[in-house]
Amino acid sequence: MKAHSNRIGRFVMALIAVLFCTATAFAQAAQQQPPAQNPPAQTPPPADKSAPPQATPLTLESTPPPVSAEEEAAYKVFHDQQPTDPAKKDQLGDEFLQKYPQSRYRAEVYSWEVKSFYAKGQVDKMEETADKELVLAPDDPQTLAIVCSVLPRAINASTPDPMKRVAKAEQFCQKSLDILATMPKPEGMTDETFQVMKNQISAFAYSGLGVAAFRRGKFADAATNLDKSVKLDTQPDQVNYYVLAISHQKTSHFEDAIAAFNKCASVPGGLQATCTQGAEEAKKLAATQLSAPK
Repeated sequence: MKAHSNRIGRFVMALIAVLFCTATAFAQAAQQQPPAQNPPAQTPPPADKSAPPQATPLTLESTPPPVSAEEEAAYKVFHDQQPTDPAKKDQLGDEFLQKYPQSRYRAEVYSWEVKSFYAKGQVDKMEETADKELVLAPDDPQTLAIVCSVLPRAINASTPDPMKRVAKAEQFCQKSLDILATMPKPEGMTDETFQVMKNQISAFAYSGLGVAAFRRGKFADAATNLDKSVKLDTQPDQVNYYVLAISHQKTSHFEDAIAAFNKCASVPGGLQATCTQGAEEAKKLAATQLSAPK
């Protein structure tokens, strides 16, 4: 999870100038649609994902508590603090929640904290905070996608009931995609910016579905979803390409496996040597075994 911190920082820094001032409008667009219906509810290495564009979550409280001038001012200080100084924004968020634990703005603070815990590799805290936010903002596609992309990766021998975690990831990923499919473009937002935001969140959701399918041994489904993810992701993810390559190999699509291993090996990170070796092994299989039809 250490790689999360480096990639999330680079991604946010690159997109913050475009996305920060449009985040509220994006959330307002989510508020205009009815809630999406939830579907029924080989270990990859640690995650290496970039963060999706920041979007202020919608708050669905029908009768929010009144806001004092002091609370409004404290919220504005938090909201206006740029994510380029995450430690300061973390501090302001913690202080705001301690002082105003029932604030109508707490969903936005939780949304930031989800990304912060994600960047620090603190999966349990990320999941706990996301659950709090989603009580208030159940149709926040960004938080759903962040959580669902991490949960199936963050499984090891000590994880209790790992398939429960996989099922939760599948539910969150599909719900995020369903919400994005009908979300209208906010007024004043360019088509390009809106599409960038949707694509990056979708990349996370498809990654989560792909790794979840991989955990279940459904390699064809894993390949289908991971292929969608890598095509949408603005920053190549080694883990996605590695799991995609293995999934193709497991389904005897050796040429596709070679291509995915080579892409994985071209991305800086701890899997370069593993993927280089994987490409060579896939070439040998392609030469000696019958490949499955496309």
